[in-house]
Amino acid sequence: MTLQTKHWDRLGNGGLTFTKLGMGMAPLGNLYRAISDEEAHSVLTRAWNAGVRYYDTAPLYGLGLSETRLNSFLHGKDRDSYVLSTKVGRLLKATTQDKRDGLDKWFDVPARNEVYDYTYDGVMRSVEFSLERIGVDRIDILFAHDIDLANHGYQEVLDAKLAELMDGGYHALISLRDQGVIKAFGAGVNEWQPCQWLAERGDFDLFLLAGRYTLLEQEALQSFLPLCEERGIGVVIGGPYNSGVLATGPKPGAYYNYEPAPDEILKRVGEIENICMRHGVRLVDAALQFPLHHPSIVSVVPGGQGLTEMNSNIAAESADIPAVLWSDLKAAGLLRGDAP
Repeated sequence: MTLQTKHWDRLGNGGLTFTKLGMGMAPLGNLYRAISDEEAHSVLTRAWNAGVRYYDTAPLYGLGLSETRLNSFLHGKDRDSYVLSTKVGRLLKATTQDKRDGLDKWFDVPARNEVYDYTYDGVMRSVEFSLERIGVDRIDILFAHDIDLANHGYQEVLDAKLAELMDGGYHALISLRDQGVIKAFGAGVNEWQPCQWLAERGDFDLFLLAGRYTLLEQEALQSFLPLCEERGIGVVIGGPYNSGVLATGPKPGAYYNYEPAPDEILKRVGEIENICMRHGVRLVDAALQFPLHHPSIVSVVPGGQGLTEMNSNIAAESADIPAVLWSDLKAAGLLRGDAP
């Protein structure tokens, strides 16, 4: 099976070829429930056999487990045959299970505490640890992870972290790219505003934006995505289903932004789904394909913790969606008029 691809080459260094459907590795780090190594391997194998060749992971995911699960899966595969991104900005420190981070989020994972570190040395150490955990000799893209308000809580704290990155870690990323150790770098965040702030102040290549350019949210079209288009910056979209509600539909208990979806979100999703149904299109198909119409978007990386979810993502990538669906959503006021 062949998935659609998109070649990105902002710097003229050969660039990277993304499959438009990528693999988000957070769920395979035992997010919200534990799965076995065998289950994780079967999901990765299904994705690979379907043609997925872009994998995004992070030290945070499963406190190292996601990266180590990629290790055994990628072992023996031609390193030039896939694109790999991971994150910097957090170091993992050994602790005891009762004191580890993420007790209500990551299950059956190593006992580790996360330490935010966006300094030069912190970035360099993070890369070394990730290379060891994944078992590869190079990583294609490094994203400064979670340098946003959602994770740091207060604007002054975030401002200090952004300054730490620009004064320290940014220079490490520039050096790694100049040496050819990585092909590209950027930030992986849940908000478009820090991405724009960074893009205006540095030479960033790619951003991974989770949940902020979806069928439900298109505010990034106001200034951030036009800036990316102007500068040749690529964007990977994570969380295309806004934590699930755009995959499940407006069912009781559906999740939006990691929380139970509020009534107004359920109502809006119901209205979007009704228009999809009129055109014989699954809501999940429209949700996965919508971001890919923007010229700056290089890949969409939904997570999949089981074969059912993985199969649904694969089907969504190749689903036939009539153009009139998008115009009907715009006419109903459910999609921004300037959304490509």
